[in-house]
Amino acid sequence: MAPAVRSTVDRLDRPSAYYQGKNKRRRDRDEEPSEQQEPQVDPLANATTLYVGNLSFYTTEEQVYELFSKCGEIKRLVMGLDRFNKTPCGFCFVEYYTHQDALDCMKYIGGTKLDERIIRTDLDPGFEEGRQYGRGKSGGQVRDEYREDYDEGRGGLGRAIQDHKVGDYDDRPAR
Repeated sequence: MAPAVRSTVDRLDRPSAYYQGKNKRRRDRDEEPSEQQEPQVDPLANATTLYVGNLSFYTTEEQVYELFSKCGEIKRLVMGLDRFNKTPCGFCFVEYYTHQDALDCMKYIGGTKLDERIIRTDLDPGFEEGRQYGRGKSGGQVRDEYREDYDEGRGGLGRAIQDHKVGDYDDRPAR
């Protein structure tokens, strides 16, 4: 029997499995819903905002705008910033006027290269003030804190690794 293969178009036309799985786990965890509760509304059903990840720290707002405006008119673009230094830290939010433009963007631009990096796109329930800042201890993204590989486009080694290596040299006894 041949394995079931999902069409790429079917896969890309749907919201991320991450959010679907998260909602399912939340429902499974809850007890029987009472008759008084309103049915849960999927926050991504009409989402017009995209989260864009894996950007280079050197990618500019203009570059993102130029690429993402090919799928529809952009309402707002918010670059992710290091919480302390206020420098770009590798992600952004792109808000479109229509849900269909956001879906088209996910389908056609997600997984393409920008500044020699493969970018990730996913529907987002909507930008709120404060989400533009990294949530890592050092102010950037959490995923960049402990990265062990050298990635020039994302600031070199992970920040915690860089701090640890600097400390290693200071702690060695003199000969």
